[in-house]
Amino acid sequence: MSSASAPFDTSNPGTDAPGAGSRGALARLYRRDLPAYPATGRRMSYLAIVVVTTVVLYYMLYIQYAVATSIITHFDMTYRYFVWVSVIGNAFGAFASLVAGLADRWGRANLVVYGLLIAALLVFFGLPNADDKTAYLVLFAVVSVIEGIVLVATPALIRDFSPQLGRATAMGYWTMGPVIGSLVVTSVTSSTLDSASWQDELRYSGAAGLIVFVVALFALRELSPGLRDQIMVSLRDRALVEARAKGLDTEAVRRGEWRQMLRLDILGSAFAIAVFLLLYYAAVVYFSTTFGYSEQRTNGLANWYWAANALALIVAGLLSDRLLVRKPFMIVGGIGAIVATAVFASLATHATTGYYTFAWLFVAIGVFSGIAYAPWMASFTETVEKRNPAATAAGLAVWGWTVRIVVAVSAAFIPVLVTSVTPLVEHGAEVAAAQKQAAPALAVVNAHPQLFAELGKYTPTTTPADLAARAVKEVGPADLAVVQKAQPQLKVLKEYGPKVQKAAKDGPGEWRTWWWICVGGQVLFLPFVFVMAGRWSPKKAREDARAHQDAVDRELAALVVSEA
Repeated sequence: MSSASAPFDTSNPGTDAPGAGSRGALARLYRRDLPAYPATGRRMSYLAIVVVTTVVLYYMLYIQYAVATSIITHFDMTYRYFVWVSVIGNAFGAFASLVAGLADRWGRANLVVYGLLIAALLVFFGLPNADDKTAYLVLFAVVSVIEGIVLVATPALIRDFSPQLGRATAMGYWTMGPVIGSLVVTSVTSSTLDSASWQDELRYSGAAGLIVFVVALFALRELSPGLRDQIMVSLRDRALVEARAKGLDTEAVRRGEWRQMLRLDILGSAFAIAVFLLLYYAAVVYFSTTFGYSEQRTNGLANWYWAANALALIVAGLLSDRLLVRKPFMIVGGIGAIVATAVFASLATHATTGYYTFAWLFVAIGVFSGIAYAPWMASFTETVEKRNPAATAAGLAVWGWTVRIVVAVSAAFIPVLVTSVTPLVEHGAEVAAAQKQAAPALAVVNAHPQLFAELGKYTPTTTPADLAARAVKEVGPADLAVVQKAQPQLKVLKEYGPKVQKAAKDGPGEWRTWWWICVGGQVLFLPFVFVMAGRWSPKKAREDARAHQDAVDRELAALVVSEA
């Protein structure tokens, strides 16, 4: 069993140690380390706080994508500008993830608690009151920085409080952070967008963040560096881990931790899971542009995916821990997701494909993604531990950076590959509304195409008298008035109609190419399963667990003898 240390003085008592009260009530708000591994009840409460914190943080982050159309309209953004809001936000978040790995010595719990506070204040007060689109971009970039930091700190805390034999279940619950966060987003918006503005939707999420912050501020703790920098296979290791923590060198094993993380099993696995999730990044934009779904209807469709994914994460985590293996689940989930996404790619570009066909395809993709992802998270932390258990934050920082870079690149690349997105997002709704409002006028114009083509060469004040008289005679004063009243809508149709029509025709084929790229990302995920830590066979895994326990028993016995 490996052990490592971090640059803290572990001789100081933790916040819950005898005499800790002398630090004062305020000290408990930043000195959060525990000198002993917590009992099961307290450990579960810490895990629950981390999961709820992750849920609300992702709720605050993802809410802007659920009301993207409204934000674009409010700030008069182009779709490309909104894409760059996402690209820049994810790029900042990527490098913030690396900073979180470096700043881990400040305390993982502190990064989570105070990061949550900053994010909640920005979402509640900052983003809804942004003066213009530039201010919105800057504020969202700051929110993304906080999210990038917490993305590293929260799974690190989950790893600390979950021995390997229960890791997949714990990581399944943590992964429900972005999943339930997304489900909350789609549930709230699909229920409230009829009566609430996009600013209200952001404030709802910010208020939720402030409530959870108060709970985390007073209740969240973390293991001391001496405890967390060791591998803990099962709860039966507790006595040995605590005994070892008393004599750890606080500097030695942390040296070279970043170099140790820049290996194929760490970097390759992080990249593989990032491209595995490509499909999910673009789905909302796709359904609103190609099928004309409203924000509310699109978010309702996403609920099917998130609900199925949440259930699969928990079930897969429990089964993975029961069988003591990760890799078979990753392979089954990966292959299932490939098949379901391939079917989706084949059907999604047909306008006749129904809402509930998409819903059931989303259920299948969500289930198989969950089967793969919870065991993957467990296996990734165990792969990091195999290199150096003291480098957990550094390993997760590499993962966080990689995921965000892939998201940023994919967001920037979609408008380049799917050129139809920009005119449909920017003018699709406007053209559709103009088409509806100008329907009577269009009927008149279409009945006299040559006449109105000639009239279009002039303004009302410069129209030749003979042409005007001819128009009155052929069309009639009433119908001419109808056409005149609809001039603003007809102008929109003339300026943007052809572009939108062409985009609607080209869009399905362009999107089909992107969905097959997503399938390729899922295929790329599979070979990297083989470089990660863990057994394929439950029988071999049980033999390893027994051998480990025998080693722990021998070392504990030796400690008792030496102390006697």
